[in-house]
Amino acid sequence: MTAPAARPCPPPRPHWLAVLACTGASVAALLLLVALGTVLHHPLLIPPLAASMALVAASPELPLSQPRSVVGGQLLSALTGFAVLAVAGPGLWSAAVAGGLALGVMMLARAPHSPAAATAVIIALDAPAFWSFTGLLALSCALLVAIGLVVARANRRRYPLYWY
Repeated sequence: MTAPAARPCPPPRPHWLAVLACTGASVAALLLLVALGTVLHHPLLIPPLAASMALVAASPELPLSQPRSVVGGQLLSALTGFAVLAVAGPGLWSAAVAGGLALGVMMLARAPHSPAAATAVIIALDAPAFWSFTGLLALSCALLVAIGLVVARANRRRYPLYWY
């Protein structure tokens, strides 16, 4: 008879300076998106980007946090949302299909980023203008990755583990 496997434990408590750096960087990044959106007269802060920043700042070693996944996953999910929107129009049914299909597209592209599925849902619900939404999403993702680089350096962590 084999001994039962040890139960997994929660992760260790991070050092308070790491918590402060990650939290401060996340707040600064999201405020930057709000400020830039105000200047451009287009909202840049959408809920999936707050989740993206949380991943990048707090867990830079995860595949979900790498630039390929943050930028690629968000843009692929946006394209998926717009494709579903073009075929089925806006609505809850379209949003559900777009969110589910976005996962498959990201997996096939090897750019998994769970917050990005919500981006596809937002597009299928709200039907934003393609070029402005996609361009501003790309800009926002690039800013989040750039801030992730700064946070990682401040915490003496390696980010990104890979770019492409």
